[in-house]
Amino acid sequence: MSENQTTRQKFSRRGRIAAAVSCVAAALVAVGVSVQPATADGRVQAAHATHRSADAAPAAAPALATPGLGSQNVIQSGDLFQQGLSPVTATFDLAGKQGLSACSGEETMRALTKGRAAGYADVSWSFSTRGGLLIESAAEGSTVASATSWEKQLNALVSSCRNEPAGHWHYGAPQTLTVTGGEGRWYSSYNGDGAVSGGVAVIRSGKRFAIVELAAGAPSNDPGHVKGLAAAALHRLAG
Repeated sequence: MSENQTTRQKFSRRGRIAAAVSCVAAALVAVGVSVQPATADGRVQAAHATHRSADAAPAAAPALATPGLGSQNVIQSGDLFQQGLSPVTATFDLAGKQGLSACSGEETMRALTKGRAAGYADVSWSFSTRGGLLIESAAEGSTVASATSWEKQLNALVSSCRNEPAGHWHYGAPQTLTVTGGEGRWYSSYNGDGAVSGGVAVIRSGKRFAIVELAAGAPSNDPGHVKGLAAAALHRLAG
């Protein structure tokens, strides 16, 4: 073979390599991988993509959130709308430092559990009506037994405000509530004139428990709202 033929074959082989490299580079760019210039020996260096095109493979699903009691486990605006209530603003907290109910004064869930609960979640919803308020304080015990014990303490606290002198607001007799995933008791509230004005519920789902109160000045005096809200709160608590 002559020297000219050998040289033509070398250039022909380099041409085929260059063409193949160009095809690889184009494919990498198409899926969003940035490509650096070819090196002297014809290799392509790929770097991590800074963005992906619309045709790129979908990103991996995000890791699941760590399980535990959170703001998603207390009453949401949709629950209130379903009961015919129109909330205006909400304040969520995970400290357990919100007052439990009108009956408990300034006692908080953190104080009730002596800070030994595995987690806390509070919410306070306001309504457009003057003084309208719904509050919920929830906690998660380390065991079902501890949650049941704290549930009993909450019911005892509420029951202490059932017997009041004439002309004082008070809670009525407890009504039992059992739904899929939980149980509870709800109580209507009565103002000084003896009319229904909101109510309160103590609920538990497994290791989680909560107290929910539709406070005096609520936008509706329908006792059914308290039962409905207790059921909705149980659904959230169990989620």
